[in-house]
Amino acid sequence: MVMLGIIGKTRLCLSNDTSIDHIQRTGMDIQAHGGGGLYGQTDNVFYKFVILHAERDIQEAMRIKNMLEEEFQIKPGIIFDDMPAGQHIMKALDNAINGSAWTILLLTENFLKEAWCEFQSHATLMNSINMHHKYNTVIPVRPKKNFLPREKTPFILRLINALEEGRPAFIQQVHKTFQEEMYQKQHSIWRAERSFRQAVF
Repeated sequence: MVMLGIIGKTRLCLSNDTSIDHIQRTGMDIQAHGGGGLYGQTDNVFYKFVILHAERDIQEAMRIKNMLEEEFQIKPGIIFDDMPAGQHIMKALDNAINGSAWTILLLTENFLKEAWCEFQSHATLMNSINMHHKYNTVIPVRPKKNFLPREKTPFILRLINALEEGRPAFIQQVHKTFQEEMYQKQHSIWRAERSFRQAVF
């Protein structure tokens, strides 16, 4: 089995014969039926960041989230595991990416072991290319322990400057990356899009 992803503590698995391309072509109905995430419904919250992570890295994702919120005052943030349960997984990913200012890809050794992580990285990068206001909002992060070495990192992600927790310049990089002006700009666009959808539907 290949771990596809998790929402609300519910694991979503695919057989090795089920590819990401198959999911895209057929619109496979994959849902999570577990309890709600830590934050409950996220529809009314625009997060500063969302962390996309491997299933084995939930605790590490929480550690990074807490560090950014508590030490750098970059909040609110959320990890993908805490997205509301019961959503189609593709919808949950869309909400995660477009409902936050920055998308963090947690690059650990586990990242390459899950097909879902590969798809997440492709989806976020395509989103940043296709949507002008999302340019430069995808942030690969290598944690101190069990990080994915640069030589093992997919080529397309090597083109993006990663935040590396073990580097002396990490603190300065974080402050430089998460700019309040960028957050406010994206928050305004998000509010305008929500108002438009509510008026239409």
